[in-house]
Amino acid sequence: MSSRITDPEQLKELLGIPFTPEQTACIIAPPAPQVIVAGAGSGKTTVMAARVVWLVGTGQVAPEQVLGLTFTNKAAGELAERVRKALIAAGVTDPDVIDPDNPPGEPGISTYHAFAGRLLTEHGLRIGLEPTTRLLADATRYQLAARVLREAPGSYPALTRSFPTLVSDLLALDAELAEHLVRPEQLAAYDTGLLRTLETAKLSNAELRKMPETSEARRELLSLTRRYREAKRSRDLLDFGDQIALSAQLALTRPEVGAILREEYRVVLLDEYQDTSVAQRLLLSALFGSGPDGIATGHAVTAVGDPCQAIYGWRGASVANLDDFPEHFPHADGTPAARYSLSENRRSGGRLLHLANGLAAPLRAMHEGVEALRPAPGAERDGLVRCALLRTHAEELDWLADSIAHLVRTGKAPGEIAVLCRTAGDFPEIQAALVARDIPVEVVGLSGLLHLPEVADLVAVCEVLQDPGANASLVRLLTGPRWRIGPRDLALLGRRARLLVQRASHGDDEDFDPDRRLAEAVEGIDPAEVISLADALDTFLDSGGEQDDRLPFSAEARIRFARLATELRDLRRSLSDPLMDVLHRVLATTGLEVELSASPQALAARRRETLANFLDVAARFAAVDGEATLLAFLGFLRTAVQYEKGLDNALPGGENTVKVLTAHKSKGLEWDVVAVPGLVTGQFPSGQSRDAWTSQSQVLPHALRGDTATLPVLHSFDAKGLKDFKAEMKEHQHTEELRLGYVTFTRPRTLLLGSGHWWGPSQKKPRGPSAFLDALYEHCAAGYGEIEAWADEPAEGEENPALGEATADHAWPLPLDPAALTRRRAAADTVMAHLEALAAAGPVPGVYGATEPSAASDHGHLDPLGDELFPEDDPFLDDAPFPDDDEPRAPDA
Repeated sequence: MSSRITDPEQLKELLGIPFTPEQTACIIAPPAPQVIVAGAGSGKTTVMAARVVWLVGTGQVAPEQVLGLTFTNKAAGELAERVRKALIAAGVTDPDVIDPDNPPGEPGISTYHAFAGRLLTEHGLRIGLEPTTRLLADATRYQLAARVLREAPGSYPALTRSFPTLVSDLLALDAELAEHLVRPEQLAAYDTGLLRTLETAKLSNAELRKMPETSEARRELLSLTRRYREAKRSRDLLDFGDQIALSAQLALTRPEVGAILREEYRVVLLDEYQDTSVAQRLLLSALFGSGPDGIATGHAVTAVGDPCQAIYGWRGASVANLDDFPEHFPHADGTPAARYSLSENRRSGGRLLHLANGLAAPLRAMHEGVEALRPAPGAERDGLVRCALLRTHAEELDWLADSIAHLVRTGKAPGEIAVLCRTAGDFPEIQAALVARDIPVEVVGLSGLLHLPEVADLVAVCEVLQDPGANASLVRLLTGPRWRIGPRDLALLGRRARLLVQRASHGDDEDFDPDRRLAEAVEGIDPAEVISLADALDTFLDSGGEQDDRLPFSAEARIRFARLATELRDLRRSLSDPLMDVLHRVLATTGLEVELSASPQALAARRRETLANFLDVAARFAAVDGEATLLAFLGFLRTAVQYEKGLDNALPGGENTVKVLTAHKSKGLEWDVVAVPGLVTGQFPSGQSRDAWTSQSQVLPHALRGDTATLPVLHSFDAKGLKDFKAEMKEHQHTEELRLGYVTFTRPRTLLLGSGHWWGPSQKKPRGPSAFLDALYEHCAAGYGEIEAWADEPAEGEENPALGEATADHAWPLPLDPAALTRRRAAADTVMAHLEALAAAGPVPGVYGATEPSAASDHGHLDPLGDELFPEDDPFLDDAPFPDDDEPRAPDA
């Protein structure tokens, strides 16, 4: 090949980029194994593109001999575009001079999964994989898992969770087995041995006594996983986990495949390498590294990543892959690969980087090659941090919303502002606070949508339809503004539910204790008799709920219980219909969509958009598999809530709106202004450890994982051993939270807003600032920012004012707004008068509803039987269609 570039200065001039000495060293390194530890904002994508230009432009490799791999389609597209433009800018390729008979080659850039899929397509027959095998989309995956669960023979007494949860658990265990290349027989043997060991162990506390139940549940879940895998094989289907696992098997057992690929691709670029799983690492090292037989290939592989931003350990990623890259991809003579660093951050001002470096100091000590971030020349004093500690959660959200509103009013574009939260729990309040200040706002991601009240209400109805044991969802409906059941009648309903279990199974048992029975059901001792509020609700369909228990329900509650039970029974008849039909039927029956459309307020308008976005998600899910059921969709949603495990690839849209999203989703993004609320003890950093294999059946035991050396170990099956294990798990979680904090605080370019509070919305004990907010305070106190407010710690014995306000001044259900009630009654009277006029005129052929009562008539203030149903407090005439977020309600669990 002829060379067009001869020295680095020429490359800088051609691309118009003033590369730093660090970047230049990475770009011009010889084509040999190397790992680049690239700090946040240090220009790793720019360096990868420039390295391709250097190697091609100097004649060391042809464009089509370059392979680039990354995680998402968006990232792959961006890298491909960067490389293409850089090659054109450097004059290496000329788009205007193309020989049709000999077109110029292009680098092969794709996602890791797409590369694995192509590998199986071209070489799968070497391991007996038929070329007719198809890739499962998420919708079909959940649909197939739901079908397997429904059709599974026999009883599974240890599996006591709801059907949607079991669907997601089944897929989670299947994925973990694939990610770590563990055969089902290995897991079965491990749990069998564990149960044998636990038989003689001293299980002295409840957590230890739960371990045999968890192990037995994992064995039963494994049997379902085997059935799921058999269902995939019989249909010639693969999912993403299968793709990687089978590709790794191919690479590890067929050395000739690696030889073919190394000849085809002389240079390999691996992006975001800290997020690769054990199976992906084994695949890549077998093809381009140490080889399946342990003989080093010395291939020109460049991996780029940052161990400080390794925030996906909970979904199978292993940060050890980046740390151990020099050993996994050695030179041909066996010496470890070279390690380079990028540490100049060209995104954030120096004062913001000072904060991030302080937080990441423990991480730098853990990982080789990680250096403190440096600002670009001249930006040493740029950037600002503002922090605040408010007295209550409500005051914190007001401060946050006021600060953002001030920025927008003074010229900052809303699209340059983001609110990053540890969890999506505060999304509804944040959205409402910004909308109330006329700030355009967008909640990003499926898990965020699921926390908004309009979507949560729809999902709650679906949960109750699918699972009669979904008590929390039914309580949400009963206490909401539509049915408005008070605490007395709700407590009586719970009592009837317990009595139904007693009569069904222990009617002749004089020693039966319903409270003990409830505890046993919750603990999974006898899953066949879980107390169900839905069953109690059904009793009101017969004789108005007059049971021999003589419970004193109010007359209004009896009518409302019967109405809701009738609705649910009618809706359940259509659960086998297509998913979108079921969802739209729920919306029509509950009147939710109509209520939103009839409300002119700005928040209601935003809620209509939110509901439309959620229905778009459901439509995409259903479009992939025309037979998608509600059960499969609920399993999909349940998994999305759990850290958005690879299901939700939604990215912030291009609209000029303030983006509200979780910290996990912010990785790789940047804004001028970033606000981080909820920096309180136990919330961010979170004090909750990741799911432990000792108590969660869908989690693979650490001893079987490919990265077991980096994980906490349970040394003995006794109280001390479990206590030490939990302490190690807590420390492990603390490190992951530190990485997440580092990612969060390196997103802003110019301004970081951080806040917390003492009193939460429903806590009896004060929270106070977390270690992150304390770090922001010290940073600002040292002269790098501004402390806008810092409330004193509550006095000893002081009560949460939010709890006092809720109990002293508010009734449950909340009273309706009189003005809104008057307006809606007038509208209802107009509709009823029109319907009566139509009825008097007689049926009109061809007009919908002429031969049967309109479903909409049930949403008026008259009972279909002719009696007034909701005297003076019609829930459908309420101006606010959803409960206020501070409305007292029963807990969700």
